[in-house]
Amino acid sequence: FRERLDFQPDKEKAALHGISTKAITDTLAIAVGGTVPATLHQETERQPLPVNVILSREKRSSAGHLSQLSLLSADGQPVPLQELGVFVKRPENQTIHHKNLRPVVYVTAEMAGQAPGEAILDMQKKLEENPTARQIEVEWAGEGEWEITLRVFRDLGLAFGAAMIGVYILLALQTGSFLMPLLILLAIPLTALGIMPGFWLLNLLMDKPVGGFADPVFFTATAMIGMIALGGIVIRNAVVLIDFIRSALAEGMALREAIIDSGAVRLRPIVLTALTTALGAWPITLDPIFSGLAWALIFGLFASTLFTLVVVPVAFYAVYRHKYE
Repeated sequence: FRERLDFQPDKEKAALHGISTKAITDTLAIAVGGTVPATLHQETERQPLPVNVILSREKRSSAGHLSQLSLLSADGQPVPLQELGVFVKRPENQTIHHKNLRPVVYVTAEMAGQAPGEAILDMQKKLEENPTARQIEVEWAGEGEWEITLRVFRDLGLAFGAAMIGVYILLALQTGSFLMPLLILLAIPLTALGIMPGFWLLNLLMDKPVGGFADPVFFTATAMIGMIALGGIVIRNAVVLIDFIRSALAEGMALREAIIDSGAVRLRPIVLTALTTALGAWPITLDPIFSGLAWALIFGLFASTLFTLVVVPVAFYAVYRHKYE
């Protein structure tokens, strides 16, 4: 059991002062629950800040402090709340939560500057350093944002893998080779070398605290979507580049010259594609939800441009050098 504080208004006294029961109820509701009369706009905050008017915890938990609240009578004179009724303490049954027929205590908190996965890993580390008593067992429910994060990344990873298999099959049918598609797909995993360090560098140089807490840009599900979308651009550039190389070889050009000339011809289109896509994604970086997608595209484009123009031709030369020379 726990004690509950109830206020019993004296309707006769309230009527003598011209104060309604609703006015008493509204006053107590504002004092205990608070109200938001306005919002504050600041340049350092992304969202408007609510101005919450509420009594301090000490005052709203004490009948003595609440009794000193004043209401205006019909003639405009302040009337203390203690003259309009009395506070009564009553026992109240406290809810005991159960899950799987076992008593449970749910611990909830807001995370500031951390992703759900990082927060859970930190909590696990602290529990290992400070183990609980034997009769207390800590379990991760696997619910809420943590479960959603795992499911989303799992599904996106499976979709990405299925897409790569489909692309490999199409390229194998088109080129008539099992090795050539691997050279084309080589630049896709290497884009992660641009995306992951890019996020780290972004948070290192441009992270601005909000409300005293860090506000980093995480590699979220939207960033994963951007990484998948980036695969199409990388594959297209690699396919066209290798097609130019094969066409030059078919005309009788030496392997090294064919690679250099094809890279020079495709340099401007590949760079322009990267720049236009990056500029198009730039406004999305200001969005709090889809900023990860935009940054993944931008960082991945710069990395894929380098890898497409360098790694793919070098790999092609290393694999087919003995055949053409």
